[in-house]
This record gives sequence, C-alpha cells and structure tokens, in this order.
Amino acid sequence: MIERIFKLEERGSKISTEILAGFVTFMTMAYIIFVNPMLLSKGGVPFEGAVMATVLSAAITCIVMGLFVNLPFALAAGMGYNAFFAFTVCGTMHVPWQTALGCVFWDGLIFVVIALSPWRENVLKGIPTNLKLAASVGIGMFIAFIGLSSAGIVTKDPATMIALGDIRSPSVLLALGGLLFTSFLLGVRVKGALLWGIIATAFAGMLVRSGGVSITPIPHALTDIMKFPSRNAFVSVFMQLDIIGAMKLSLLPVIFTFIFFDLFDTIGSIAGLAAKLNILDKKGSFPRAGRVLIVDAFGTLIGSFFGTTTVTTYIESAAGVAEGGRTGLTAFVVGILFLLGFFFAPFASIIPASATAPALVLVGVFMMEPILKINWKDITESLPAFLTIIIMPLTNNISHGLAAGIVSYTLLKLITGRAKDVSWLLYIFTVLFIIYYAFAYKG
Repeated sequence: MIERIFKLEERGSKISTEILAGFVTFMTMAYIIFVNPMLLSKGGVPFEGAVMATVLSAAITCIVMGLFVNLPFALAAGMGYNAFFAFTVCGTMHVPWQTALGCVFWDGLIFVVIALSPWRENVLKGIPTNLKLAASVGIGMFIAFIGLSSAGIVTKDPATMIALGDIRSPSVLLALGGLLFTSFLLGVRVKGALLWGIIATAFAGMLVRSGGVSITPIPHALTDIMKFPSRNAFVSVFMQLDIIGAMKLSLLPVIFTFIFFDLFDTIGSIAGLAAKLNILDKKGSFPRAGRVLIVDAFGTLIGSFFGTTTVTTYIESAAGVAEGGRTGLTAFVVGILFLLGFFFAPFASIIPASATAPALVLVGVFMMEPILKINWKDITESLPAFLTIIIMPLTNNISHGLAAGIVSYTLLKLITGRAKDVSWLLYIFTVLFIIYYAFAYKG
C-alpha cells in the first residue's frame, strides 16, 4: 500500500530511507515548536495554544504535501512572519492578535487565488530580483535584532536608541554561551543544530541562577515537561481570527507584506528543493509545482484558523533530500513527528529567552547570504535594496522597509529614463504605498 501511494520503487527509494529522511528533516526544523510560540506569545497569543497551533498546522500540511503532491517538502510556520506579526503588527501597531490572524487569513486566501491562476508567473516576475534579495536580508536583520534584544545583549537607550546590554548578566552570558555552542554544532554539521542548541541552553539555564532563581525553571514532575494538551488551550486560539476586522485600509500594508514574503519565500524554497532533487527544468519549473503552491497557500489558511502565522515550505527539507528522501513519505513522516510535539507544550513554556535567542540570531545569519547577489554597482538598484534592508530593523517594521524599497525603485527608474524596468505590478504597489503613507499612516 505504501509503495502504491508514494511510488517508492519508481523514484528509486525505499521505506527505511524515506523514514530516515523524514526524521532528519524534522530535526532541522523542530526548533519552530519552541521559537514560534515564544514569538507569538509576545503578540498576545496564548502560549500553550500557540504550541498546539504550530504543531497542528505543520503536521496537517506536511501530511497533505506527502499524500497530495508526493514530494519530500515539509512545511511549518515560517520565521520572519511570526516576528513581524508579534513585534510590528501586534506590538508597534497595537493590532489585536485576533485581527492580525485575520490579516494572515487574507494572505492565505489571496495566495490561493494566485496559486490557482494562470498568471501567477507574471506576478512573481513583477518584483525586481534585487528587492526580493534585499527583503530576505532585511528580515534576517530584523529577526537577529529581536534575538539580541530578547536576550538582553542589546537594549533600548534614550540617548542613542540602542546600547549594549549588561554582558555580565547571567541571562546574557547564558545566551552568548548558547550562541557559541549552537554555532559549534553548525560548524561540525550536526543535524538539528538549532534544536539541540535550544535544548542544551535551556538545560544549562537550570544551573545558572539570576536573582536567586534558576533562569530555566526546574521541573519537579514529568507533567512539567510533557502532558496531553488541554482542550482549553486549543479553544483559546482555534477560529479566533477576526477576518472582518482585518479589512481596514490601515492594514493593507500588513496584508501586502505577508503576501509578498509568502510568495517569494515559497517560490525560492521550492525551486531550491526541486534543484536538489534534479527535477527542475530549464524554465525553472518542475512536475507538480502548481500542487506545491496550492498546498503551501492552503497551509496559511489552515494556520490562521488554528492560530498561527503564515505556513510555508521549509528550505530545511533539503537535509532530508540529502539523506535520500525522494517521495511524499518523507513529508508524511515529518507530519507524524510534529504531532508528537503536542505533548511537549509544558517543556516549551519553561524555555527562557536566553535559549531561543541564539536560534533567532543564527536564522538571521542564514538569511544574510543573498546580500552577495545584490547589484551594488547600479544606484537605481542598490539604493532601493539598501533602504529595504536598513529600514526594516531600524523601524521595527518590515512593511516600511518594503515600501521604501519599492517606491524608491520606481521613482529612480522613472527619473533616470528607465521606466521600462518597472512592471505594472510595481507601479500599482508604488501608488498604493504613496496613498497609504500620505493619508492613512499614523506614525
């Protein structure tokens, strides 16, 4: 039956290989079980409910990807979206988390429409490559800054805005130690380095005291680490999204930001994974690419219903491909393993910021790589890219960075006589951003 569903022999694989590939993929992305609820809770989402939303949305979409698409692509709540949700939308903009989830819903719905439409490729080609690359770098800096701030390595300062924190503080030293240890694991190519780094730093926090108590609370019973999730935790987030409340002019940039990154993050990830599988053709497409986009898009809708941010295809799936994963059985195994995360909500709740901060910083490091591919020699390309990158972390708002990049790109191309370089889609976005910041934005 398994052979018939996943066509293992046809793909040159076997059950044991696919199970191993699924386990390896899960280990490389399981850190999201701890990091995502921590970030969402900063925006007001109930922590235990966020854990359930994280594991349920990941499990369902991975299983559907395995059965419907039959490719070894795993999905879960994406990094960057969760930070934007918590610190910008809910934090800076003071949007209730239920309404913010409504924005995620609209992101998913619009993505579904685009994924099902014949003109999806035109939409994807309408955004300049340099802005796509710069957006990834800017989000990386944004995530890394959140990690540094949550650990106390950098702090707010009324005179200079940002200052170095108390590096003699036990919690800061623990975070720095965790960063060093996790980097070591990455350096020696340990599978699941981010996950092991979080767990090791959390356990080390039980031995480090601050203010007379352990940084990581010491569990006194098995139920302090794992237990069957409560119904109340599920109800606290399930179907709590406010779809109507998200339909405001002031929230259009938020929805646009979610869509922008959902589209290009997904396209970049699946293209890279298809290349790893050697199924990418000369046009940059591959068999069942449309199905992958559809599952990814519906994943975001599912995530918004359960109570989490944008669900996306993880580039970490490449680890499973490297282990021989060739079919959807790999993704199916990842989904089953995510379900086990149900029982570890208590453990996730005691993990301190000092333990998750290193993972955030390192995710930021990973996202810096595209900066090498940006065209820095043409000012009409480099200035918009620079503004996109620098404004995101400085304003604590990804939308502002996107707006600065898109508007400056369009204007620079127009005044230098290169209007043909600007797509119709970019003109629309430019006009919408100008209208928003002129009439609707409240700084």
